[in-house]
Parts: sequence; structure tokens; C-alpha cells
Amino acid sequence: MALKVLYSLADHEGGSLEQVLAVFWKNFQFRNDVLGEAVEDGLSPMQPEVRSFAEVLVCGVAEHLDEIDQKLDSYSTNWALDRMARVDLALLRLAAFELLHCPEVPCNVVINEAIELGKRFGTEETPSFVNGVLDHLSQQIRRATP
Repeated sequence: MALKVLYSLADHEGGSLEQVLAVFWKNFQFRNDVLGEAVEDGLSPMQPEVRSFAEVLVCGVAEHLDEIDQKLDSYSTNWALDRMARVDLALLRLAAFELLHCPEVPCNVVINEAIELGKRFGTEETPSFVNGVLDHLSQQIRRATP
């Protein structure tokens, strides 16, 4: 859900983050599938803790966007941020926020989740691209962590 909100931010230039989130939650309704995962279908609201966690991630990315973009720009060799696919950029921003500001989540968990999301929502090249950038970023974070 956080990835979808971050992806949609480019379509809401000038709107506040609160407005973007309100529109997103109003337009998407969810039900739980047999595995317990949220599925878009217009039937029922998602679990409050899922929504709350997605909002924490989105707000964290927004709050630290300049720092995140600076890091991504320096670790994405030969790719300027403005030339990246929107899905890839949203995914990298989300994962970079977790790597930089959620130390309780192991780096390999963040990277693996980003790769899986890339497989689902990105292009054929997204998983390897995301893996390369995030692996480089996580190595730098580990070196900087005492």
C-alpha cells in the first residue's frame, strides 16, 4: 500500500500529504484474500494496523525525501532519479527509508521485500536494478554503523 501511495504522489503535485492519503484511502477498499493479504475490490476497509503502518512509511519517506534522494542518486550508478521509472523510484525511496531510518528491520529483509515488490509491480529489470542500488546503500550503512 505504501508503494502505491508513493507512486501516486507524482499525480498530486501541490496537494498536501494528508490530502493524498485521504484520497488514496477513499478510492481503494480492500478485503482479505485466503492468505490474509489485502486485495483491492471495493468491498471493505483494510485492517487499521496495515493502514497505519503504510502511513508511517509514506510520511517517513516524505519527511526524509531530500536525504533519501541524495543517497539514491549517489548509489544508482549511471541513473539519474528523474530518468528512473516511477515504480522503481517509489520502491527505492520506500526501501531506502527503511534502511536508513528503521534499524529494527534487518537490511536483507528490506532488500528482499523490495525485490519481491519489484517483481510484482516493476519491469523485468526492476528486481536486479533495485537489488544493486539497495545492496550498495546497505553496505554503506553497515560500514557507518558502529
